[in-house]
Order: sequence, then structure tokens, then C-alpha cells
Amino acid sequence: MVGGVVCLAVGTGLMLHVRQVMLREVRQARAVAGAVRSVLLRPLPARIDGLATAAAQLSADRGTTVGGDLYEVIATEHGVRVVMGDVRGHGIAAIGTVAAVLGSFREAVHDEAELVGVLARLDRALARHLRDRARTEVTEDFVTVLLLEITPDGELHALNCGHPWPYLLSGGRVSPVTRADPLPPLGLFPLPAELPVTACGQLLPGEALFLHTDGVEDARDSQGRFFPLGIALAAAVRGRPISPHSVLRAVFTQLLRHTGGRPKDDVAILVLRNERPLVLRGAGNGTTGHDLPAVGKPPVAPTR
Repeated sequence: MVGGVVCLAVGTGLMLHVRQVMLREVRQARAVAGAVRSVLLRPLPARIDGLATAAAQLSADRGTTVGGDLYEVIATEHGVRVVMGDVRGHGIAAIGTVAAVLGSFREAVHDEAELVGVLARLDRALARHLRDRARTEVTEDFVTVLLLEITPDGELHALNCGHPWPYLLSGGRVSPVTRADPLPPLGLFPLPAELPVTACGQLLPGEALFLHTDGVEDARDSQGRFFPLGIALAAAVRGRPISPHSVLRAVFTQLLRHTGGRPKDDVAILVLRNERPLVLRGAGNGTTGHDLPAVGKPPVAPTR
């Protein structure tokens, strides 16, 4: 009898010890993941060169604070440049690929005068990373990538490799910036010799861009229905000024409600609002800024 009690006590003590060790390891793993996230997906400043920002990412792996989605916004002499991407898979296995793409982007945007050069640098960096991984494991990773350039006067230029197009939020209207066919994702095929940059119109003062990964529109509810992103965006901007944080909060709330709080894929959202002053160009002199129009001619409002 005494021996049985002793065995029970020892067994209980061992179980408690194992539980404490596992909890400690989980907390350490989350702390490491949080540190990795702060390096890879650095918190964006509230404003970048006249653009108000709001961004958030949610990993499909519980307890992992960074997944396979990536984004970055950087002001350069060529304009504000943005990357939004989605690595095949999620969780810890995708972190190395995210690091390779983001690291290359953060250097290339300052060095390359054209978006084509930036994309070529990302493609080469990803190819090197995948070759290194292939030495130790079987991998067939690829990355969808959207490169976006916003010039000082709001002109939008993009290169899209398999990624969802952003939405333009203008007043109460919501529409894709373009419906052009994207290129294949990086890592599947060599880049074509000619890379056509897509002109996506102009982001006027007060308007916003909603960028996202496919985990948003592909999210399903318990009955298998896709998340109605367009409807959620329209509700978020209807009858109120466009605020990046309020749009982000409204869409995330609806998305989590739609999925019962458990999305099956990583999710990332980035909202950019143009808060630059309206730029009027002088007629015939090429000047910019708050210039007066030519004498005898009325001001001309910007058009798409």
C-alpha cells in the first residue's frame, strides 16, 4: 500500500515537472517567434512620406506570431515602394524564405531605379535561398509578390507575380486598382525577358489602398463560404472618412467572425492612405507644389 502511494506521488511529480518544462519551452518558442517577427515584419511608422499606414499579420499556426506572409513600406528617392508577399506554406518553415525576400527588397529598393530591377533582385535572392535549402531538404517553395511604387504625385506602378491586386478605397467606393493578369509566382518559372510594369492610375489625397494576402479572400466559414472582402471593405468606408486603422480593425473583426476565430491560412493586411497636400502644377512651366495656375486659366482638378 505504502509502495503504491509512493509510486503515485513520484508519477504525479514527474508529470507536473514535464508539464512545467513543456510550458516553459512553449513560452520560449513564442518569445523567439516574437523576436523574429519584430525583425522581419518591423512595425511600420504611422506615416511614411505623407502616407498614413496600418498593418497586421496573423499566422495560421497557433502560438506562432509570424508566418509566411510578408510586407514592407520604404520611402526612397524613386518614390514610396511597397512589397506584399505570400510564401507557400506557413509557420516556422516559411520564415527563412520570408527573410530572404524581405532582406533583398530592403536593399534593392534604394539601389534600383526601376521596379523591374527590384523584382529581378528578389528573384535572384529567392533562387539562392531555395538552392541552399535543397541541399538539406526537399522543397518546392514559391512566393507570390506584389511590388508597388507610389510617386510623389500619387501615380501607381506595379509588378505582380501571382498576388491579389490591391483595392482602391475612394470615398464610399471600393474597386481593384486593375484587373490585369499577373505574372506567375516567383520560384516556379524564370522571369520573362520583358517585364511590363502595370500603370494603376493615381492615389489622390484622401484615398487609400488596401493590400492583402490571399488568406483574406480565401478564408471560409463553417459552411465553406468565402469571406466577402469587397462587402466588408464597403461597410468599413461607408459614410465615414477613410482611416487606415479603422479599416484594418473592421476587416479583421469581420474576418475572425467569419472563420470562427480560426483562419486556416496566414493573413496579412496593409492599408495606406494618401495624406499629402493636393499638388497643382503650373501650366507649361513644369513646376510642382502649391503653384498658382497660369494667369487666365482656372485650376484643373486631378483626374484618373
